[in-house]
Amino acid sequence: MNRFWSRVVHDLHPYVPGEQPRVPDLVKLNTNESPYGPSPRATEAVRAEAADTLRLYPDPEASALRGALAAYHGVRPEQVFVGNGSDEVLAHTFVALLKQDRPLLFPDITYSFYPTYCRLFGIEAAPVPLDGGLRVRVADYARPAGAIIVPNPNAPTGIALPRTEIAALLAAHPDVPVVIDEAYVDFGAETAIPLIASHPNLLVVQTMSKSRALAGLRVGYAIGDAGLIEALTRVKDSFNSYPLGRPAQAGALASLQDEAYFQRNRALVMAERERMTGALTRLGFEVLPSSANFVFARHPSAAGAALAAALRERHVIVRHFAKPRIADYLRITVGRPEDTDRLLGALSEVLHAAGTHAA
Repeated sequence: MNRFWSRVVHDLHPYVPGEQPRVPDLVKLNTNESPYGPSPRATEAVRAEAADTLRLYPDPEASALRGALAAYHGVRPEQVFVGNGSDEVLAHTFVALLKQDRPLLFPDITYSFYPTYCRLFGIEAAPVPLDGGLRVRVADYARPAGAIIVPNPNAPTGIALPRTEIAALLAAHPDVPVVIDEAYVDFGAETAIPLIASHPNLLVVQTMSKSRALAGLRVGYAIGDAGLIEALTRVKDSFNSYPLGRPAQAGALASLQDEAYFQRNRALVMAERERMTGALTRLGFEVLPSSANFVFARHPSAAGAALAAALRERHVIVRHFAKPRIADYLRITVGRPEDTDRLLGALSEVLHAAGTHAA
Protein backbone atom coordinates (compact mmCIF):
# COMPACT_ATOMS: atom_id res chain seq x y z
CA MET A 1 0.00 0.00 0.00
CA ASN A 2 1.18 3.49 -0.82
CA ARG A 3 1.49 6.05 1.99
CA PHE A 4 0.09 8.73 -0.31
CA TRP A 5 -3.23 6.96 -0.81
CA SER A 6 -6.35 8.53 0.65
CA ARG A 7 -8.20 6.58 3.33
CA VAL A 8 -10.96 5.50 0.96
CA VAL A 9 -8.47 3.80 -1.36
CA HIS A 10 -7.05 1.69 1.47
CA ASP A 11 -10.51 0.31 2.19
CA LEU A 12 -11.50 -0.48 -1.39
CA HIS A 13 -11.84 -3.97 -2.84
CA PRO A 14 -12.16 -3.17 -6.56
CA TYR A 15 -14.45 -5.01 -8.94
CA VAL A 16 -12.61 -7.75 -10.85
CA PRO A 17 -13.76 -7.97 -14.49
CA GLY A 18 -13.61 -11.09 -16.58
CA GLU A 19 -10.13 -11.56 -17.96
CA GLN A 20 -9.28 -10.81 -21.58
CA PRO A 21 -6.54 -13.39 -22.33
CA ARG A 22 -4.53 -13.37 -25.55
CA VAL A 23 -4.36 -17.07 -26.31
CA PRO A 24 -4.44 -18.61 -29.80
CA ASP A 25 -7.40 -20.84 -30.65
CA LEU A 26 -9.28 -19.67 -27.55
CA VAL A 27 -13.00 -20.17 -26.93
CA LYS A 28 -13.78 -17.18 -24.74
CA LEU A 29 -17.02 -17.70 -22.84
CA ASN A 30 -16.30 -15.67 -19.69
CA THR A 31 -17.31 -12.05 -20.30
CA ASN A 32 -20.83 -12.18 -21.77
CA GLU A 33 -19.80 -10.41 -24.95
CA SER A 34 -21.87 -10.90 -28.08
CA PRO A 35 -20.66 -13.71 -30.35
CA TYR A 36 -21.78 -11.63 -33.33
CA GLY A 37 -20.50 -8.28 -34.48
CA PRO A 38 -22.44 -5.02 -34.29
CA SER A 39 -24.81 -3.88 -36.98
CA PRO A 40 -22.94 -2.97 -40.19
CA ARG A 41 -24.72 0.37 -39.98
CA ALA A 42 -23.12 0.98 -36.58
CA THR A 43 -19.68 0.04 -37.88
CA GLU A 44 -20.03 2.38 -40.83
CA ALA A 45 -21.25 5.22 -38.59
CA VAL A 46 -18.20 4.81 -36.36
CA ARG A 47 -15.88 4.84 -39.39
CA ALA A 48 -17.54 8.02 -40.64
CA GLU A 49 -16.72 9.74 -37.34
CA ALA A 50 -12.99 9.04 -37.81
CA ALA A 51 -12.62 12.40 -39.49
CA ASP A 52 -11.39 15.94 -38.88
CA THR A 53 -14.36 16.52 -36.57
CA LEU A 54 -12.66 14.42 -33.88
CA ARG A 55 -10.83 17.62 -32.92
CA LEU A 56 -14.19 18.99 -31.75
CA TYR A 57 -15.93 18.08 -28.52
CA PRO A 58 -19.04 15.90 -28.92
CA ASP A 59 -22.56 17.01 -28.10
CA PRO A 60 -22.47 17.09 -24.27
CA GLU A 61 -26.17 16.23 -24.10
CA ALA A 62 -26.07 13.45 -26.73
CA SER A 63 -29.31 14.95 -28.00
CA ALA A 64 -29.72 12.85 -31.14
CA LEU A 65 -29.04 9.59 -29.31
CA ARG A 66 -31.28 10.47 -26.39
CA GLY A 67 -34.05 11.40 -28.81
CA ALA A 68 -33.69 8.10 -30.64
CA LEU A 69 -33.70 6.12 -27.39
CA ALA A 70 -36.77 8.00 -26.22
CA ALA A 71 -38.62 7.22 -29.46
CA TYR A 72 -37.54 3.58 -29.32
CA HIS A 73 -38.79 3.08 -25.77
CA GLY A 74 -41.86 5.31 -25.97
CA VAL A 75 -40.75 8.00 -23.51
CA ARG A 76 -39.66 11.65 -23.72
CA PRO A 77 -36.02 12.72 -24.29
CA GLU A 78 -35.90 14.32 -20.84
CA GLN A 79 -36.52 10.85 -19.42
CA VAL A 80 -33.30 9.46 -20.92
CA PHE A 81 -29.75 9.64 -19.57
CA VAL A 82 -26.69 8.23 -21.39
CA GLY A 83 -23.21 7.40 -20.17
CA ASN A 84 -20.01 5.48 -20.84
CA GLY A 85 -21.46 2.02 -20.41
CA SER A 86 -24.06 1.04 -17.84
CA ASP A 87 -21.34 0.85 -15.16
CA GLU A 88 -20.83 4.61 -15.35
CA VAL A 89 -24.58 5.15 -15.42
CA LEU A 90 -24.84 2.98 -12.31
CA ALA A 91 -22.03 4.89 -10.60
CA HIS A 92 -23.89 8.16 -11.11
CA THR A 93 -27.08 6.45 -9.93
CA PHE A 94 -25.49 5.27 -6.69
CA VAL A 95 -24.46 8.84 -5.89
CA ALA A 96 -27.59 10.58 -7.16
CA LEU A 97 -30.31 8.22 -5.91
CA LEU A 98 -29.07 5.31 -3.81
CA LYS A 99 -27.09 7.11 -1.11
CA GLN A 100 -29.89 7.52 1.44
CA ASP A 101 -30.24 7.57 5.24
CA ARG A 102 -31.46 3.97 5.32
CA PRO A 103 -29.69 0.92 3.85
CA LEU A 104 -29.60 0.02 0.18
CA LEU A 105 -31.14 -3.37 -0.54
CA PHE A 106 -29.89 -5.69 -3.29
CA PRO A 107 -29.51 -9.48 -3.72
CA ASP A 108 -26.69 -11.13 -1.83
CA ILE A 109 -25.63 -12.98 -4.98
CA THR A 110 -25.60 -10.43 -7.76
CA TYR A 111 -23.45 -8.09 -9.85
CA SER A 112 -20.36 -7.57 -7.72
CA PHE A 113 -20.02 -3.90 -8.68
CA TYR A 114 -22.87 -3.08 -6.28
CA PRO A 115 -20.93 -3.69 -3.04
CA THR A 116 -17.89 -2.06 -4.66
CA TYR A 117 -19.84 1.13 -5.31
CA CYS A 118 -21.26 1.03 -1.79
CA ARG A 119 -17.75 1.00 -0.34
CA LEU A 120 -16.56 3.70 -2.72
CA PHE A 121 -19.45 6.07 -2.05
CA GLY A 122 -20.00 5.29 1.64
CA ILE A 123 -23.42 3.68 1.22
CA GLU A 124 -24.78 1.30 3.87
CA ALA A 125 -25.68 -1.97 2.16
CA ALA A 126 -28.11 -4.63 3.36
CA PRO A 127 -27.87 -7.64 0.99
CA VAL A 128 -31.05 -9.71 0.75
CA PRO A 129 -30.42 -13.47 0.41
CA LEU A 130 -31.65 -15.28 -2.68
CA ASP A 131 -33.92 -18.22 -1.94
CA GLY A 132 -32.87 -21.88 -2.09
CA GLY A 133 -33.29 -21.89 -5.86
CA LEU A 134 -31.06 -18.80 -6.19
CA ARG A 135 -34.05 -16.65 -7.08
CA VAL A 136 -34.95 -13.12 -6.04
CA ARG A 137 -38.10 -13.15 -3.89
CA VAL A 138 -39.85 -9.79 -3.83
CA ALA A 139 -41.48 -10.63 -0.48
CA ASP A 140 -38.01 -10.70 1.11
CA TYR A 141 -37.65 -6.98 0.37
CA ALA A 142 -40.53 -6.08 2.71
CA ARG A 143 -38.25 -4.29 5.14
CA PRO A 144 -37.14 -0.69 5.78
CA ALA A 145 -34.96 0.58 2.97
CA GLY A 146 -33.47 3.80 1.71
CA ALA A 147 -33.32 2.47 -1.85
CA ILE A 148 -33.37 -0.80 -3.80
CA ILE A 149 -31.44 -2.07 -6.81
CA VAL A 150 -32.19 -5.41 -8.47
CA PRO A 151 -30.75 -6.76 -11.73
CA ASN A 152 -33.35 -8.35 -13.97
CA PRO A 153 -32.28 -10.87 -15.13
CA ASN A 154 -30.01 -11.30 -12.14
CA ALA A 155 -26.30 -11.90 -12.62
CA PRO A 156 -24.65 -14.34 -12.43
CA THR A 157 -27.71 -16.59 -12.15
CA GLY A 158 -29.51 -15.40 -15.29
CA ILE A 159 -32.91 -15.83 -13.62
CA ALA A 160 -35.50 -13.15 -14.41
CA LEU A 161 -38.51 -11.77 -12.58
CA PRO A 162 -41.72 -11.15 -14.54
CA ARG A 163 -42.85 -7.53 -14.79
CA THR A 164 -45.70 -8.25 -12.38
CA GLU A 165 -43.13 -8.98 -9.66
CA ILE A 166 -41.32 -5.72 -10.35
CA ALA A 167 -44.68 -3.94 -10.10
CA ALA A 168 -45.26 -5.61 -6.73
CA LEU A 169 -41.84 -4.46 -5.53
CA LEU A 170 -42.64 -0.90 -6.60
CA ALA A 171 -46.05 -1.02 -4.93
CA ALA A 172 -44.42 -2.09 -1.67
CA HIS A 173 -41.84 0.72 -1.81
CA PRO A 174 -43.50 3.80 -3.34
CA ASP A 175 -41.38 6.26 -1.36
CA VAL A 176 -37.84 5.07 -2.13
CA PRO A 177 -35.83 4.94 -5.37
CA VAL A 178 -36.01 1.55 -7.08
CA VAL A 179 -33.46 0.75 -9.79
CA ILE A 180 -33.88 -2.20 -12.15
CA ASP A 181 -30.62 -3.07 -13.90
CA GLU A 182 -31.58 -4.62 -17.24
CA ALA A 183 -28.18 -5.35 -18.79
CA TYR A 184 -29.46 -8.70 -20.12
CA VAL A 185 -33.16 -7.98 -20.57
CA ASP A 186 -33.12 -8.36 -24.36
CA PHE A 187 -32.45 -12.10 -24.14
CA GLY A 188 -35.89 -13.11 -22.93
CA ALA A 189 -36.94 -11.04 -19.91
CA GLU A 190 -39.65 -8.38 -19.59
CA THR A 191 -38.48 -4.79 -19.34
CA ALA A 192 -39.84 -2.63 -16.52
CA ILE A 193 -39.88 0.49 -18.72
CA PRO A 194 -43.71 0.43 -19.14
CA LEU A 195 -44.00 0.83 -15.35
CA ILE A 196 -42.17 4.17 -15.37
CA ALA A 197 -45.30 6.12 -16.36
CA SER A 198 -47.03 5.20 -13.09
CA HIS A 199 -43.97 4.98 -10.81
CA PRO A 200 -41.89 8.17 -10.51
CA ASN A 201 -39.44 6.34 -8.22
CA LEU A 202 -38.42 3.78 -10.88
CA LEU A 203 -35.19 4.00 -12.86
CA VAL A 204 -34.35 1.37 -15.50
CA VAL A 205 -30.74 0.96 -16.62
CA GLN A 206 -29.77 -0.74 -19.87
CA THR A 207 -26.63 -1.24 -21.96
CA MET A 208 -25.75 -1.53 -25.62
CA SER A 209 -22.74 -3.74 -24.83
CA LYS A 210 -24.55 -7.08 -24.86
CA SER A 211 -27.49 -7.49 -27.22
CA ARG A 212 -26.24 -4.78 -29.60
CA ALA A 213 -22.60 -5.98 -29.55
CA LEU A 214 -21.17 -2.54 -28.77
CA ALA A 215 -19.07 -3.42 -25.71
CA GLY A 216 -16.07 -1.68 -27.27
CA LEU A 217 -17.95 1.64 -27.56
CA ARG A 218 -19.15 1.74 -23.93
CA VAL A 219 -22.73 3.01 -24.23
CA GLY A 220 -25.24 2.65 -21.42
CA TYR A 221 -28.39 4.53 -20.55
CA ALA A 222 -31.10 5.02 -17.95
CA ILE A 223 -34.80 5.73 -18.39
CA GLY A 224 -37.05 7.11 -15.68
CA ASP A 225 -39.05 10.06 -14.46
CA ALA A 226 -37.54 13.36 -15.57
CA GLY A 227 -36.82 14.22 -11.93
CA LEU A 228 -34.63 11.13 -11.53
CA ILE A 229 -32.83 11.87 -14.78
CA GLU A 230 -32.13 15.42 -13.62
CA ALA A 231 -30.43 14.01 -10.51
CA LEU A 232 -28.15 11.84 -12.67
CA THR A 233 -27.36 14.79 -14.92
CA ARG A 234 -26.44 16.97 -11.95
CA VAL A 235 -23.97 14.34 -10.75
CA LYS A 236 -22.56 13.77 -14.24
CA ASP A 237 -22.12 17.48 -14.91
CA SER A 238 -20.29 17.85 -11.58
CA PHE A 239 -17.81 15.19 -12.67
CA ASN A 240 -17.63 14.89 -16.47
CA SER A 241 -19.72 17.05 -18.75
CA TYR A 242 -19.00 15.03 -21.92
CA PRO A 243 -20.28 11.51 -21.31
CA LEU A 244 -19.97 9.99 -24.80
CA GLY A 245 -17.53 10.58 -27.63
CA ARG A 246 -18.57 11.19 -31.22
CA PRO A 247 -17.95 7.61 -32.45
CA ALA A 248 -19.94 6.16 -29.55
CA GLN A 249 -22.91 8.44 -30.11
CA ALA A 250 -22.92 7.78 -33.84
CA GLY A 251 -22.52 4.01 -33.52
CA ALA A 252 -25.22 3.68 -30.88
CA LEU A 253 -27.64 5.79 -32.91
CA ALA A 254 -27.04 3.71 -36.04
CA SER A 255 -27.53 0.48 -34.09
CA LEU A 256 -30.96 1.65 -32.94
CA GLN A 257 -31.88 2.22 -36.57
CA ASP A 258 -31.17 -1.39 -37.54
CA GLU A 259 -33.94 -3.25 -35.74
CA ALA A 260 -33.88 -6.26 -38.07
CA TYR A 261 -30.22 -6.96 -37.31
CA PHE A 262 -30.82 -6.56 -33.57
CA GLN A 263 -33.78 -8.95 -33.58
CA ARG A 264 -31.95 -11.53 -35.69
CA ASN A 265 -28.90 -11.68 -33.45
CA ARG A 266 -30.76 -11.79 -30.15
CA ALA A 267 -32.86 -14.65 -31.54
CA LEU A 268 -29.68 -16.52 -32.54
CA VAL A 269 -28.27 -16.12 -29.03
CA MET A 270 -31.48 -17.29 -27.35
CA ALA A 271 -31.73 -20.32 -29.63
CA GLU A 272 -28.11 -21.28 -28.95
CA ARG A 273 -28.68 -20.80 -25.20
CA GLU A 274 -31.47 -23.36 -25.31
CA ARG A 275 -29.32 -25.79 -27.28
CA MET A 276 -26.47 -25.36 -24.80
CA THR A 277 -28.82 -25.82 -21.86
CA GLY A 278 -30.17 -29.07 -23.26
CA ALA A 279 -26.72 -30.43 -24.01
CA LEU A 280 -25.37 -29.50 -20.57
CA THR A 281 -28.36 -31.16 -18.95
CA ARG A 282 -27.66 -34.35 -20.87
CA LEU A 283 -24.09 -34.23 -19.51
CA GLY A 284 -25.53 -34.24 -16.00
CA PHE A 285 -25.36 -30.52 -15.25
CA GLU A 286 -27.96 -28.62 -13.27
CA VAL A 287 -28.64 -25.48 -15.31
CA LEU A 288 -30.58 -22.58 -13.84
CA PRO A 289 -33.36 -21.17 -16.08
CA SER A 290 -31.67 -18.30 -17.92
CA SER A 291 -33.11 -15.23 -19.59
CA ALA A 292 -29.63 -13.83 -20.27
CA ASN A 293 -26.87 -14.46 -22.81
CA PHE A 294 -25.20 -16.88 -20.43
CA VAL A 295 -26.09 -19.92 -18.34
CA PHE A 296 -25.22 -20.73 -14.72
CA ALA A 297 -24.57 -24.42 -14.28
CA ARG A 298 -23.04 -26.95 -11.91
CA HIS A 299 -22.28 -30.65 -12.03
CA PRO A 300 -23.12 -32.73 -8.93
CA SER A 301 -19.91 -34.71 -9.24
CA ALA A 302 -17.39 -32.01 -10.14
CA ALA A 303 -16.16 -28.92 -8.30
CA GLY A 304 -16.61 -25.67 -10.18
CA ALA A 305 -13.00 -24.52 -9.75
CA ALA A 306 -11.65 -27.84 -11.01
CA LEU A 307 -13.94 -27.78 -14.03
CA ALA A 308 -12.95 -24.21 -14.89
CA ALA A 309 -9.26 -25.11 -14.63
CA ALA A 310 -9.67 -28.22 -16.77
CA LEU A 311 -11.52 -26.23 -19.43
CA ARG A 312 -8.78 -23.61 -19.42
CA GLU A 313 -6.22 -26.34 -20.14
CA ARG A 314 -8.30 -27.08 -23.23
CA HIS A 315 -8.41 -23.39 -24.26
CA VAL A 316 -12.02 -22.85 -23.18
CA ILE A 317 -12.47 -19.95 -20.73
CA VAL A 318 -15.58 -19.67 -18.53
CA ARG A 319 -16.25 -17.61 -15.38
CA HIS A 320 -15.98 -19.10 -11.91
CA PHE A 321 -16.86 -17.29 -8.67
CA ALA A 322 -15.21 -18.61 -5.51
CA LYS A 323 -18.05 -17.44 -3.30
CA PRO A 324 -20.36 -19.17 -0.82
CA ARG A 325 -23.38 -20.96 -2.31
CA ILE A 326 -22.16 -20.61 -5.90
CA ALA A 327 -18.59 -21.94 -5.79
CA ASP A 328 -19.55 -25.06 -7.78
CA TYR A 329 -21.29 -23.11 -10.54
CA LEU A 330 -19.82 -21.96 -13.83
CA ARG A 331 -21.13 -18.94 -15.69
CA ILE A 332 -20.88 -19.75 -19.36
CA THR A 333 -21.46 -17.14 -22.06
CA VAL A 334 -23.51 -18.18 -25.06
CA GLY A 335 -21.22 -18.15 -28.08
CA ARG A 336 -21.57 -19.29 -31.67
CA PRO A 337 -22.61 -22.90 -32.32
CA GLU A 338 -19.01 -23.89 -32.95
CA ASP A 339 -18.03 -22.38 -29.58
CA THR A 340 -20.73 -24.42 -27.87
CA ASP A 341 -19.48 -27.56 -29.61
CA ARG A 342 -15.92 -26.91 -28.38
CA LEU A 343 -17.23 -26.36 -24.85
CA LEU A 344 -19.30 -29.54 -24.87
CA GLY A 345 -16.48 -31.60 -26.30
CA ALA A 346 -14.09 -30.34 -23.64
CA LEU A 347 -16.59 -30.97 -20.83
CA SER A 348 -17.28 -34.49 -22.09
CA GLU A 349 -13.57 -35.19 -22.14
CA VAL A 350 -13.06 -33.81 -18.62
CA LEU A 351 -16.00 -35.70 -17.15
CA HIS A 352 -15.01 -38.95 -18.86
CA ALA A 353 -11.43 -38.63 -17.59
CA ALA A 354 -12.79 -38.16 -14.07
CA GLY A 355 -15.04 -41.18 -14.41
CA THR A 356 -18.13 -38.99 -14.17
CA HIS A 357 -21.07 -39.75 -16.40
CA ALA A 358 -24.36 -38.04 -17.10
CA ALA A 359 -27.09 -38.66 -14.57
